[in-house]
Amino acid sequence: MTEAPRKYGFHGTLKAPFALADGHSKTSLLTAFEGFCATHRPASVDGLEIAALGRFLALVPSGDPAALNQLAEQIVRRFDAVRAPLTYADLARRRVSRLTPQQDANLVAWGYPYVMREFRFHMTLTGRLPKADLEGVRQAAVQYLDGAIPAPFTIDALSLVREREDGKFETLLRRPLTG
Repeated sequence: MTEAPRKYGFHGTLKAPFALADGHSKTSLLTAFEGFCATHRPASVDGLEIAALGRFLALVPSGDPAALNQLAEQIVRRFDAVRAPLTYADLARRRVSRLTPQQDANLVAWGYPYVMREFRFHMTLTGRLPKADLEGVRQAAVQYLDGAIPAPFTIDALSLVREREDGKFETLLRRPLTG
């Protein structure tokens, strides 16, 4: 059940993976990342709850997610300048999943369909599950994680992550949000 999300490690994505644009280097990205973290504050929600997102389970915010959504939007806007434009192949691959007109516009403008008003913070717990098993697995996860999920849930640091040659993710830099 956890094989697919395990490849990426347990995380919540605030800015989708991207390639660096011409004229930008890993060093300039690291510098921009540190600057961002030094000028932005932590974001909190009431807590997290286990929910089905389609056919997989994830931790999702409970309560008002406005502060978390605002942080994600600021990250997308700030780092879009260092993102290489998507190729036609990238666009075609993303468009296979039947995007709404707004999601398609986001894909073209920001390199990812699920940003701004389409953003939904989540931390993936499972891969795709059979429909008949979804609720039973969700209930088991709720019982197993009882008392282990922080409330409130605060994002007080960000990690800059890269995808290795083997497809797994590795953390390049982690910094507290101290703005």
